[in-house]
Amino acid sequence: MLETTIAAIRPLDEAAMADARELHGRLTKPAGSLGALEELSVRLAGLAATCPPPVPERAAVAIFAGDHGVHAQRVTPWPQEVTAQMIGNFLAGGAVVNAFARQAGASVTVVDVGVATPLPVGPAPASPALDPSAPRFVAATVRRGTRDLAVTAALTRDEAEAAVRTGIRIADELIDAGAGILLTGDMGIGNTTPAAALIAAFTGADPLDATGRGTGVDDPTYARKVAVVRAALARHAPDRADPLGVLAAVGGLEHAALAGLILGAAARRTPVLLDGVIAVSAALAAAAFAPDAVGAMIAGHRSAEPGATVALRHLGLDPLIDLGLRLGEGTGALLALPVVTGAVRVLHEVATFDSAGVAEK
Repeated sequence: MLETTIAAIRPLDEAAMADARELHGRLTKPAGSLGALEELSVRLAGLAATCPPPVPERAAVAIFAGDHGVHAQRVTPWPQEVTAQMIGNFLAGGAVVNAFARQAGASVTVVDVGVATPLPVGPAPASPALDPSAPRFVAATVRRGTRDLAVTAALTRDEAEAAVRTGIRIADELIDAGAGILLTGDMGIGNTTPAAALIAAFTGADPLDATGRGTGVDDPTYARKVAVVRAALARHAPDRADPLGVLAAVGGLEHAALAGLILGAAARRTPVLLDGVIAVSAALAAAAFAPDAVGAMIAGHRSAEPGATVALRHLGLDPLIDLGLRLGEGTGALLALPVVTGAVRVLHEVATFDSAGVAEK
């Protein structure tokens, strides 16, 4: 599945992008007056290989959840049980991501790829409904939490690949159900530590520049977190040319699954709106698997985590909004969703100078 997905990922369509740029030049507005929205709509035309591209309606958030053995290194003050408890909150509709999803009319799918403690949830519906009012749960456990990356590889290669394949499968299911755009979400206490390790591994950044304070840790915990990331990279020496090996050495199950979701979306020429630091660390892995996958990526926001900026710079992506967010869950991506939709609607709905009878300069 992974190999066939990667093989299906192609570059953006240059003819469709040229058509979008030409259309922008004829719309009733000064050339370039919509700034970054114009180039975003051009990229989306290239992804869809048609101009104008489809309006990205029926948005679907996929929240991948997992726990982390590195929690034992005291890199966060939050107990690991919070991961399972928050899944219950997602499914009850009481989290921030649920409020934003209802506002945006987006469905929420919660996928357990590696939660360590039992979950208070029942079986998943037979198929995704893309219903904003009814969050859906998918049990897809690869293992109950990763191993401690400070001591040994977090995952085996087979485990990392199984998580990537889960992400690809979820992308296919959501797109087959009618989703026009996928949004990344994540949940996992301690998951900013493997995210920092992934960012440093793929970009070559110093761990100090790639590591942030996550949920707001104090100075001693932050120093310990940076030291853990630095020591893990020295221990495992991950090779960025081997993205599966990097994910296995220092990644998390939700990071690997998100990489799969991105690859699956890119293979289906469907845009994927990235959330924060967990998502962009996974996006680095997806880009290492298939460089053309970047064409399907939209940076929703700039996370307050410094590693997110490092990763976005490496990917060549500019975030749509910058609000100092660091929650995760998919919240920043949901807030950026109307911006993406608006960029495409311009190409569908704005009159040309000729059709409106407006004089050009």
